[in-house]
Amino acid sequence: MTASGTSLQRADGSAPRILVVDDEQMLTDLLSMALRMEGWDVQSAASGFEALQAARDFAPDAMVLDIMMPDLDGMSVLQRLRHSGNNVPVLFLTAKDAVGDRVAGLTAGGDDYVTKPFSLEEVVARLRGLMRRAGTAQSAEAEPILRVGDLSLNEDSHEVERAGREIELTATEFELLRYLMRNQRRVVSKAQILDRVWNYDFGGRSSVVELYISYLRKKIDQGFEPLIHTVRGVGYMIKAAQ
Repeated sequence: MTASGTSLQRADGSAPRILVVDDEQMLTDLLSMALRMEGWDVQSAASGFEALQAARDFAPDAMVLDIMMPDLDGMSVLQRLRHSGNNVPVLFLTAKDAVGDRVAGLTAGGDDYVTKPFSLEEVVARLRGLMRRAGTAQSAEAEPILRVGDLSLNEDSHEVERAGREIELTATEFELLRYLMRNQRRVVSKAQILDRVWNYDFGGRSSVVELYISYLRKKIDQGFEPLIHTVRGVGYMIKAAQ
């Protein structure tokens, strides 16, 4: 069993291959270690040209690609990959405030992005989603189910149950709950929630997060020991009742 609970595998049963590209050695080592803990096969590259060579030789199932690099930036790497017919899913790493980079990266054919600083759990979750959607890897278990106490969420069928009772959620409520459950026992801020669930930056829109948290609480926690907790001044956390 992996750190995230549900293992992924390639069609031939082997471990997914991930290529990590960043010129910051410490960051590359940290990411590689976290991904290997998932049981994945990981290689790294420290430059854009190294990334292109590794993409040909290693044939990764997904790539973590920093936008800012000294020789060939991430955008150029992506363009060359796509031009050569390589459609490997790409997760961009961008600076926190580089909104233009994010838009340009997704427009150029990138599949997703995370902003620095980021959590390792978030990178793992995004890569899982990319590989599942692209079909480059699938769950080794029969069902990819997230669990927090007596609450379960099936990422494939979108079924949610608590104590055996089925719970109907809207698409946005489901994404919010999935994000909380993927980060269980970890506080996530309103800004992080907006960026991940609504895909836009924080800027006076905290009320929408509060509103949807209240919707979830009515559906998930009403009549039960609460799982969703507010950490004042910080954000929200989901954890099993003690």
